[in-house]
Amino acid sequence: QVQLVESGGGSVQTGGSLRLSCAVSGSIRSIGYMGWHRQTPGKQREMVADITSGGKTNYADSVKGRFTISRDNPKNTVYLQMDNLKPEDTAVYYCDVRVVNWNWRSTDYWGQGTQVTVSS
Repeated sequence: QVQLVESGGGSVQTGGSLRLSCAVSGSIRSIGYMGWHRQTPGKQREMVADITSGGKTNYADSVKGRFTISRDNPKNTVYLQMDNLKPEDTAVYYCDVRVVNWNWRSTDYWGQGTQVTVSS
């Protein structure tokens, strides 16, 4: 079994910052892809940022220059530093990771989601 625990969401004003964390635990041989997505009511979940096991990053155009994704491999944790937040960043943020277990099986897991609210 694998567990993902997200933290760091909350409410801020426009221009503020938040840092999301997603800690992965359980039966883990290795973790490949780690990423963050977000979703607002009535809309599809969208990719925000992702990072490979080698540290290569990818960002949605809407967050480039404002958000930074990073990972701590020994801690099996992925972070999302969000700066200069805007009201349109308001959403539930989900982490997702690709875990390889001790049987060499690769499975995608999702966090429970954390609410980010940005007020104007």
